[in-house]
Amino acid sequence: MDICKIPENASKCSGSTMECFMVLSTQAQKISIATLCCLFGTLCVFENSLVLYLIFSSPGTRKKPSYIFISSLALADILASVIFVCSFLNFHVFNGTGFSKEMFLLQLGGVNTSFSASLSSLLLTALDRYISISRPSEYKLLMTRKRAWIALGVLWATCATVASLPLLGWNCCTLDSSCSELFPFVDDNYLSGWVCLILLLLGCIVYAYAHVLWRARQHVAYMEQHQAQGGKQNTRMRMDVRLAKTLVMVLAVLVLCWSPVLVLMIYSVFSRLSDRLRKVFAFCSTLCLLNSMVNPIIYALRSKELNSSLRRVFSHFRRQLKVSEESPEAESTHRSSVVET
Repeated sequence: MDICKIPENASKCSGSTMECFMVLSTQAQKISIATLCCLFGTLCVFENSLVLYLIFSSPGTRKKPSYIFISSLALADILASVIFVCSFLNFHVFNGTGFSKEMFLLQLGGVNTSFSASLSSLLLTALDRYISISRPSEYKLLMTRKRAWIALGVLWATCATVASLPLLGWNCCTLDSSCSELFPFVDDNYLSGWVCLILLLLGCIVYAYAHVLWRARQHVAYMEQHQAQGGKQNTRMRMDVRLAKTLVMVLAVLVLCWSPVLVLMIYSVFSRLSDRLRKVFAFCSTLCLLNSMVNPIIYALRSKELNSSLRRVFSHFRRQLKVSEESPEAESTHRSSVVET
């Protein structure tokens, strides 16, 4: 019986059998997935770092709870990209097995914390829009900066606690329980619980976005009936509708990128996976990076404030570049005039 095909619980806990989870068998597969990881990861870090810079460089955005939640999302995506790419490439591409069970679970916990915090930040963003549209007159009283930071503190602490449970003892080696076919040392019950948590987050996000979209459509109908009326109220409604559409786009990308991974995780709990499906799972995992890469693009294109900040940064960069290009010419002209004199 091939231990890499049907590993027993005890043998799965052995460091040598970690090779059974290295499903990329050909050099072409390794090069392909390494290219995807490096491309998505690099762009994700650059784009989300730019989003953080745009938010915190502007006093008007860094004080708003909406952008505080978006900055949490950007930070989570940066951490997820760095930790995921480094650990994924080391394990699947370079076949690194020179680390202990605790080190592997620590890396996995970092990935889980980051991706869970990313989804949770999207949920807080959706709830922020939900309150803004459903109770606009009370929004500033309900959603303060202090409450926003407290919510983020609870969010990150909860995500870190849930992700660290395998490292603290909820793993198939310590419990001598059924092990996952997708991740070394991970208990099937823990994987089921984590998937249920992610599905719960997605369900809450869908509900909040559905309500936001419904209210946004009501605002559009109201604006069409009162086009002759200008003023602050219509401006606020246009902002809410624009941001609602942005969040719906984020949700669509989120579902498309996470669905394949979650479906395969659920399937692995109830049925044995073939080697082909495990390879598919490895490639589908890079879609989570794609989601983290697309989010800041949507914000830059749809958020009017961030778009304006981005144009100011580019304008400043062009001016600095123009000055640096003109300086040598000016200095050369000055030197020539001195020589002639």
